Amino acid sequence: MSDAATTASIARLVPEKARVLDLGCGDGALLDLLQRERGCSGYGIEIADANVQACVRRGVNVIQLNLDEGLAMFDDASFDVVLQIDTLQHLRNAEIMLRETARVGRIGIVAFPNFAHWPNRLSVLQGRMPVTRRLPYQWYDTPNIRVGTYRDFEVLAQKNHLQVLDAFGLQDGREVRFLPNARAGTAVFKFQRG
Repeated sequence: MSDAATTASIARLVPEKARVLDLGCGDGALLDLLQRERGCSGYGIEIADANVQACVRRGVNVIQLNLDEGLAMFDDASFDVVLQIDTLQHLRNAEIMLRETARVGRIGIVAFPNFAHWPNRLSVLQGRMPVTRRLPYQWYDTPNIRVGTYRDFEVLAQKNHLQVLDAFGLQDGREVRFLPNARAGTAVFKFQRG
């Protein structure tokens, strides 16, 4: 998710001077922005060698780790905010990592492609898996292990006793609060332990 307006919407959810853990931080762009513009500190977690090197070049503290191995190295509430931006759909055990996010951070923020966005629904009605800007892969070469919807996450949060503090969709860099399940390509949730 590299759109500047989208990144800014997510960054606004992070309190100034927060200690942040960014799970699946990619090249470290979001954590770099949070450090420069919001005075945050923290770490990124990334598995890909090239992304780890990009983080180092940006001056972002990064730990190379496979998230499927968990977050046992971190104590409870050791971060103000834990981010999972375009990460949840790639994990083998998304529910465990969601609980770990709530354990390690006082606040969790997740964003993921919303499979219920109307263009995706139309593709499925036409008998095809969607290929969109947010889901740019064919069904046979996608890095996504799973797809989910805005509503699916609401149910998962409730099942795991997470209190949703804010929720909205993002579409073309704009926040969508009216019917986000159908009108937004990205679902965004800010939550804490209930």
